[in-house]
Amino acid sequence: MKRLLPILIASIFSASALLVAGSVQAADFTLKLHHLLGPKAPAQTQMLEPWVKKVEELSKGRVKIDIYPAMSLGGKPPQLVRQVRDGVVDLIWTVNGYTPGLFPRTEVFELPFIHTNDPVATNLAMREMFDDYLAEEYRGMKVMFLHVHQGQAIHMVDKVIRKPSDFQGTKMRIPTRTGAWVLEAMGAAPVSMPVPDFPQALSKKVVDGGLIPWEIIPPLKLQDMTKYQIEGENMTRFGTTTFQVSMNQGTWDKLPKDLQDVFLQASNEAWVREVGEVWHRTDLFGIGVATKAGNEHITLSAAETAEFKKALEPVVDRWVKEVSDSGIDGKSLVSKARELVAKYSK
Repeated sequence: MKRLLPILIASIFSASALLVAGSVQAADFTLKLHHLLGPKAPAQTQMLEPWVKKVEELSKGRVKIDIYPAMSLGGKPPQLVRQVRDGVVDLIWTVNGYTPGLFPRTEVFELPFIHTNDPVATNLAMREMFDDYLAEEYRGMKVMFLHVHQGQAIHMVDKVIRKPSDFQGTKMRIPTRTGAWVLEAMGAAPVSMPVPDFPQALSKKVVDGGLIPWEIIPPLKLQDMTKYQIEGENMTRFGTTTFQVSMNQGTWDKLPKDLQDVFLQASNEAWVREVGEVWHRTDLFGIGVATKAGNEHITLSAAETAEFKKALEPVVDRWVKEVSDSGIDGKSLVSKARELVAKYSK
């Protein structure tokens, strides 16, 4: 009997484990979320993972979302929009500007001095404008939320920038066409590339620097490849980038109404506000990493910032003309975007 006792105890525990496993309800919907950055990037750890957790908890386990970072399901970052529209994946997080021409209305928020230094304000402005001004360019997708980062700041390998003319003769990385126009207006040669390619471009001296926020400094180790981080007065930036978290329309349509409501609740105004705060906090952390590494953080004076603003006004005019030529009321979009960013600014 003593020899049988351990076997009997093991059998009881095995049976109990099976009962527990059987009582755990499998998710009704398991979805794939694909994105371009690595698993340790703040975009995943501080935004996507908390959002996924919120959805899963609100659904009481009926929805499970698996995150696939760093393009691990294949393709290049500019293909993410096509992947979600075609149903290759269920959800994406991506940069709108990687697919030029697809989201021209949303692009208004990338223009210099539309967004200046407050991602919360710009996020809320995009949310308020979405239904009436932006929604039609997201056909084939159900947008969960749009957001921006803190804004485009200047990273330089070995040259200080204090006025627009200092860019003359430089080659600068930028992800979007509006960002390219910003650089062209100051005499730089824009080099378009997804953010994961930026460190290699710096190390091979393909570019002299780039426009990108501080938050990306730690995951890409930019503090080791640049000497100067430069921004305008009061954290003023020189444009920004718009992002989306979107679901395949077919996937959305298959969800019952109560689960659709779960996604809407997880992506509500409070969440969009929190996303803005996340990007602000991670930006502060990023610049701290750079300065601790010995880099110089330069804040331009009010007069220097005003000089940049004057130099970049033609970028807005150029955008208004281009989208107006394709039948979009660019002036109204600029006016409304400015009005709402001001409304939500601190």
